Amino acid sequence: MSAPAESAASGVTLHAPASGAFLGHFPWQSSDDVRAALRTAHALQPDWAAQPLAERRTRIADFRQALLDQADEVAQLIADCVGKTRVEALATEIMPAVAGSRWYECHACRYLRPRRLKNGSLLYFSKRSTLYRVPWGVVGIIAPWNYPLGIPVHEIIPALLAGNTVVFKTAPETLPVGFKIADLLRLAGVPQGVFQHVRIDGPVCGDLWLEAGGVNKLFFTGSVRVGKLLAEKAARTLVPVSLELGGKDAMIVCADADLERAAAGAVWAGLSNAGQSCAGVERIYVHQQVYAPFMALLAQKVVQLRTGRDTDFKVDVGALCTERQVATVHRHLEDALQHGARVAAQGAPPANDNAHFVPPVVLSDVNHGMAVMQEETFGPVLGVMPASSDAQAVQFANDSSYGLMASVWSRDLHKAEGLARQIQAGAVMVNDHLLSHGQTETPWGGFKDSGNSRGHGQFAFEAVTTPKVIVNDWLKLVRHQPYWMPYSPQVYAGLKGVLFGLHARRWRYRLAGLKRAWVLLPRMFGAR
Repeated sequence: MSAPAESAASGVTLHAPASGAFLGHFPWQSSDDVRAALRTAHALQPDWAAQPLAERRTRIADFRQALLDQADEVAQLIADCVGKTRVEALATEIMPAVAGSRWYECHACRYLRPRRLKNGSLLYFSKRSTLYRVPWGVVGIIAPWNYPLGIPVHEIIPALLAGNTVVFKTAPETLPVGFKIADLLRLAGVPQGVFQHVRIDGPVCGDLWLEAGGVNKLFFTGSVRVGKLLAEKAARTLVPVSLELGGKDAMIVCADADLERAAAGAVWAGLSNAGQSCAGVERIYVHQQVYAPFMALLAQKVVQLRTGRDTDFKVDVGALCTERQVATVHRHLEDALQHGARVAAQGAPPANDNAHFVPPVVLSDVNHGMAVMQEETFGPVLGVMPASSDAQAVQFANDSSYGLMASVWSRDLHKAEGLARQIQAGAVMVNDHLLSHGQTETPWGGFKDSGNSRGHGQFAFEAVTTPKVIVNDWLKLVRHQPYWMPYSPQVYAGLKGVLFGLHARRWRYRLAGLKRAWVLLPRMFGAR
């Protein structure tokens, strides 16, 4: 059965995609419940922001410890909801969440403290400007089902540290993980109401959050279609929306690449989480000189993968989360095979007949006219094309409406970085792929249809705050600024003199300008 197996106005019933085990029935909250949550978040936010940053940092440190204490339970919960293996739940969700929360806690002072701005012109030499990072207020976060802990922690934790209250909605498929996040924050001492997990259908949620009195900023991770709809709704109330959307990520294998490493990297980055990663490898472009040996290595590794339910940690590829995703994968495979693609390698089928298990597939003889090379597959399918040169591989990589992540594989790091700079993607790795999402310090976000924002690291703190500047005039002797009213020909001539005196390229013009500027002094220090 799918997860969710049933979805109606009353709520959602969940079954584990890998085992079919019943996970629970979760009634939807009403619109009034969600509006009440928003009112509570608005009411509590000033007091939460007024807490010393040290206190908020302590709460995040306690959250990290609570997550560590329950690591096994959380890994099992994620595996049950999504269908992934427990190794992947630990390695790609819990480990980045723990490391990320520690990074944000340690660096919050650096990125949230007031910062003095350097004066940009001698004309305003008496001004002292201080930049403050101000919390938005109530932050709404809509998280996806594929990484229900690993993705939203990079928004939840910085938002709380910055002094925002958070209203959080996870995908219906992963509601139990949302409850667990709320429970861990409660154990960490985050006051009730400062973080709230709401259960409501997606379209209704967007309408409520983006109306007057809703959230002050919205974070959404999910499909391009829904992201654009939310952006349109948000425009009516000018609510800023941070969008992290899909990917069709490319991998370039150069002629001088370490093929063993490249093939192993493609398997992990493309097939972990059963390929359900927006930054996972979906398209591979291999220099024609090494295409045959690379394909042989890739096929060898793929056929050895074990697909099925994780009961003893000896499974490599888990289940697809939803029936809709299964249908998309099969549609892409059928389209590719009908248009001339060939199955170059395929993993062994699982022992049972659960439709959510799709053995990994490597396709050759693919081209960019096929859906599998243009649309987001989000499944365990790798399409591989030869390229006549590195330049053609870059051209292939950029032939996409997406631009989230890519990778270049080469022993020549200088050349690889040059190729990486030509790829239209928000993050490009050399001799690895996907991992930068787990590196908290690196910015995260994409080009084109992959999104409109950046998060993680410093950018996470910038995303959950808005800048505010306070400008002080410290020179008390100046009673009247030279550019204040009333105006006169002398004022115009003096200001023009200041302009030339400060900015002319030749010194003789500067000196002439400064001579004209002297007429402003009596106006500044006494009579007008």
